[in-house]
Order: sequence, then C-alpha cells, then structure tokens
Amino acid sequence: MEILPAIDIRGGKCVRLRQGDYGQETVFGDDPTEMAQRWADGGASRLHLVDLDGAKAGKPVNQEVVRKIVQSVSIPCQMGGGIRDEASIQLMLDDVGIDRVIVGTQALKDPQWFKEMVQRYPNRLALGLDARDSKVATEGWLDVSETSAIDLAKEYVGVELAAVIYTNIANDGMMQGVDEGTIQDMIALAELGLPVIASGGVTTLKDVTRLAEVSRAQPKLVGAIIGRALYEGTIEVPAAITAAEG
Repeated sequence: MEILPAIDIRGGKCVRLRQGDYGQETVFGDDPTEMAQRWADGGASRLHLVDLDGAKAGKPVNQEVVRKIVQSVSIPCQMGGGIRDEASIQLMLDDVGIDRVIVGTQALKDPQWFKEMVQRYPNRLALGLDARDSKVATEGWLDVSETSAIDLAKEYVGVELAAVIYTNIANDGMMQGVDEGTIQDMIALAELGLPVIASGGVTTLKDVTRLAEVSRAQPKLVGAIIGRALYEGTIEVPAAITAAEG
C-alpha cells in the first residue's frame, strides 16, 4: 500500500482545510516546494497535490506552483482541483508534468465525457470520489448530489482508470481517524475491481496499520493519502511507509 503525502495549495501557500471548509484554513507553509522536498526526502514514492483555488474556480489556478513542485522532486505527483475539460488535462499532463490527473466534478456531471478521456489517457486519470454520507459531493465539495459514490464508480468498471481516490469529507482534516463505515465503502469499491486510494481522516499510525490490514485482504486498496497528520506531526512519512508495508 502506497503512502501519498498531501499538499493542498491555496493562494500559492501550503494549507489544510477542515472538512473542505474554505473558512477553516490553517497555513502550514509559504513554500509548497519545500514541503514536497521534505516528504520526498522522507521516502514518499508519490505526492498528492490539490489546487484548492482551482477546485473553486473550475479551472487550474496554481499550475505554476505545481510545476515548481514537479520540477523539484524526482517522484511522480498526482494532482486534482479544477480539472473539468480536456485542455486542463493536457496542460497538467503534457505541460506541467503531472503523472496522474484527478477528475471529480466533471466525471459526475458527464460520465460519458470522462470515459472518453480515460480511453484517450489510459492509466493517467483518477476518479476523485468525494463523499458525504456515501453521497458524491462536487464543486470543491460545496454541493452534495443524490448519487451514491458506489453507483458513480460502477460507471467506470472495466475502463483503464489509474485509481479511484475516495474521500469521506466528514473525516477530512478533522484528525479523528478513519471510521469503519468509510473502510466498508472502500472495500465495496475495491471489490468492483477498481484500484482505490483512501483519503481523509488518517490521523495516527493505527489508521495506517488498519488500512494496510484491509489492503492485504483486498489488494485493490492500493494507497492512502495523509495530510494534516503529517503537518501536525502525529505521523512521520518513514513510519507510515513501514506501517503500510506491514
């Protein structure tokens, strides 16, 4: 199971939100590039970048910061936030140098378009499934739909998705751990044959160990994203990697 340190970018700075609430922001650093190097030096094999301004604007905003991060580390980076058209996908993959682009809102609004994009860019696009009470949220988490996360994921069984990144918004940035309900949702996604990355709520090594246990039983749980816990020091990257390897 891969550990992916998260870098959330807003106004060019490295920040964390609570439950995706733009009014509850903590700034953890003025230079996201320094953070990226720190996590890479800790042994991370991939970084998870989020353009929070982009998620709200519906188009990439912090691409120059992202470009600097990509150039400063020798590991692949995946990125989401505001990717709603093919031009943005191309910009991030071909120009900025992102390894894997995450699409959320537009995949819910237009599944056919997203399937076409996945066919055009096989194994380079990830589905961002952000859920509240197992229902999909979009537009930078500002809207909650009536679509269940599992139902949306079923649309993409058999296509060459790089991953499904499943976030329980209620847990995100709250430092309260990963609950069993979320774990069951992720197992259900993995059982569809989709490679799943867990996101939101990973607070201590106990959470990493629990997810690693699930991953051993269900190998399609391929990764875990860790955000606030790294910034607040409740988890260190090398220890998380060791726990993930079980």
